[in-house]
Amino acid sequence: MSRIYFNDVVTRDGFQIEPNFIPTEDKVHLIDELSLCGFAKIEVTSFTSPKAIPMLRDAEEVMGKIKRVPGVEYTVLVPNLRGAERALESRADEFNLVMSTSETHNLANLRMTREKSFAGLAEVIQYVDGKTPINVSLSTSFGCPMEGDVPQAVVEDFVQRFADMGVRGLTICDTTGMANPAQVSKMSESLQKLFPNLQITMHFHNTRGMGLANVLAAVQSGIIRFDGSLGGLGGCPYAPGASGNISSEDAIHMLDTMGYKTGVDIPRLLALARELPTIVGHVVPGQVAKAGLTCDLHPAPEFISDFR
Repeated sequence: MSRIYFNDVVTRDGFQIEPNFIPTEDKVHLIDELSLCGFAKIEVTSFTSPKAIPMLRDAEEVMGKIKRVPGVEYTVLVPNLRGAERALESRADEFNLVMSTSETHNLANLRMTREKSFAGLAEVIQYVDGKTPINVSLSTSFGCPMEGDVPQAVVEDFVQRFADMGVRGLTICDTTGMANPAQVSKMSESLQKLFPNLQITMHFHNTRGMGLANVLAAVQSGIIRFDGSLGGLGGCPYAPGASGNISSEDAIHMLDTMGYKTGVDIPRLLALARELPTIVGHVVPGQVAKAGLTCDLHPAPEFISDFR
């Protein structure tokens, strides 16, 4: 079986909608521990305006304090040209650019049309000029809570436009948790056929309980790269009722038990997941950290001996 590569996004995508500021030291601690768990990538932070996302106002400080582990890529979200200028100084291994495939969601989330977003991101790509690999995340690729279905052809057209600009990868995002496994399989198979040289990553939310089913559908269709968030934190502010990203530890545990190789130290990851509620101040959605691994056995009740 092919290796499955995971990118944990908890300290960026997971933390950005948390109501209370999480100290810089806690973010650095989490990233340093995630680095030792075996993730292929960690999305550390976002170089957006501190006024827009106060939670990530410490982006430079976090990037300056983390302990970088060989073999792990440290990626950052870059919203615009000013963000790219700041991010280049941070020595990030990858820049992640974002726009929506839904016009309405793009207007709600980014306050501009899709074409204006594309032009702005194209400017960033030209400015970076190959100095740092670029990934583009296409939000609402499986549906928009305001428009409904987003045609697969629309998604593929944006992938093509960015591929033509020389980006390294595209992340196909189920931002609002509307995807189903059949839809995921169709999208996965088509994108791999059309763009065999691109790194294609899938990003799922568990809003309607189909997150892990969608991961499995993508894996069985040949996708080997996924985003996940420790504890299942995160969510889209423009998706009514949306819950967080798929839980990294839940998805990795599922694939490990099926015989796939993720390269992640799941006991170490679970120990970190069990710290997370203390850091954020509330219960988190992840299940395996609460229930334990399927291979964790428990002693039988003493009365069982009476029936043997």
